[in-house]
Amino acid sequence: MMWLVENWILIVAAVAILAVVGSFVLEFYGLPTKKQVETIKEWLLYACMEAEKEFKGSKTGVLKLRYVYDLFVTRFPSVAKVVPFSMFSSWVLVVLEDMRMLLTENKAIREVVKGDAA
Repeated sequence: MMWLVENWILIVAAVAILAVVGSFVLEFYGLPTKKQVETIKEWLLYACMEAEKEFKGSKTGVLKLRYVYDLFVTRFPSVAKVVPFSMFSSWVLVVLEDMRMLLTENKAIREVVKGDAA
C-alpha cells in the first residue's frame, strides 16, 4: 500500500499513456475498410453530380465541396467522425475525375446534370 502512495504519479502517468495509445488504436480501427471507401466513393459520385446540378457554373467549387461534405456527414455520420477533411477532399478529387469523364462520354448524364439539350 505504501508503494502506491509513493508512486501514484507514475501510476497516473502510465494510465494516461495507455489511454492515449488506446484512443489512437481505436481511431485507427474505426477507419473505414477498403470496401467501405469504395462504397463511399460511389456515393460521392452521386453527391458531386447533385452539387453540380445545384450550383451550376464555374467559381462555385468551394460551395460544391461544402454541399457534398454536408451530404456526406448526413449520410455517413460515423465515418465523418473519424475521416479527416483532407482525406475526404482527396476522395472528392478522385471522384471528380470520374465525373468529368462521365460527363464528356455520356450525353444523357450530361443533360441531366448540366441541363444541356445540345
